[in-house]
Amino acid sequence: MFNALNKTYATNVRLPLKFEFDDAAYIAVEPLPGQLVLNVSGNGWDIFRKGFGLKVPDLSIPLDRPAETRKIIATGLAPLVASQLGTLQLNFIVTDTLRLKIESKVIRRIRLRAELKEISFKSNFGRTSPVVLLPDSVTLEGPKSIIESLPDTLSVHVAASRLNKNFRENVEIIVPNNELINRNPPVAEVMFDVGPVVEITRNIPILLPRLPWGLEVSPDSVQCVFIVSKISTDRFLVEASRISASITIPDLAKGQLQHVLPTLRNVPIYVETLWIDSIRVKKY
Repeated sequence: MFNALNKTYATNVRLPLKFEFDDAAYIAVEPLPGQLVLNVSGNGWDIFRKGFGLKVPDLSIPLDRPAETRKIIATGLAPLVASQLGTLQLNFIVTDTLRLKIESKVIRRIRLRAELKEISFKSNFGRTSPVVLLPDSVTLEGPKSIIESLPDTLSVHVAASRLNKNFRENVEIIVPNNELINRNPPVAEVMFDVGPVVEITRNIPILLPRLPWGLEVSPDSVQCVFIVSKISTDRFLVEASRISASITIPDLAKGQLQHVLPTLRNVPIYVETLWIDSIRVKKY
């Protein structure tokens, strides 16, 4: 066997790849090719070492314009690869094409809001203060296409059940393709007060624009249910008269009817809207 390894052979070997680019300014959006298949000739011992990964350095491929390089025809790498094979002789490159997806890194600051749909309270308890988020925004760094596709506001999802005391907790900021994005900070602190609450029903007047001829809106007020802390009940009963509602008039054909959900204005920040009725819009 030792005598055989002293002879010259030609065979295929798989060698690891390393792409050289400024990783402070660019990031690979998809995994880069990890190896290159070559047909080489050389001493049996050298081929054995290369083929089994014994003391084999990565084949280094420099990228001058990483974001613009989508594919590399492997045969064009022959001079570069041959210079890195040491005592082995390159016959040809077996791999056909190397496909890359590298993008510029960008930084963007995005506002945060708390999503409380997964919060539940014990009977007769509820949220009695505005939600506080610290910080109220997050700085994201990552691939240009992903960062620029994100909305202006990100939701921080909060989950808890049967709350009957004040809430204060660190919640992770989750973004799409989390593994490619650096978040600063990665968590936000969510806080709000919890206490005894009551449900109060009120009819809120609808503020309508001048309606086109043949259009009817009914009724002229909308029924709403609000959740108010017990200690703020008297205050709310005074301030409820300032609340109003408006609707966007839909474009209807003659004889068509549509139910529209109003938008409330001037709801006190210490009050939560539990339910709101719809308004009937019809064109005759």
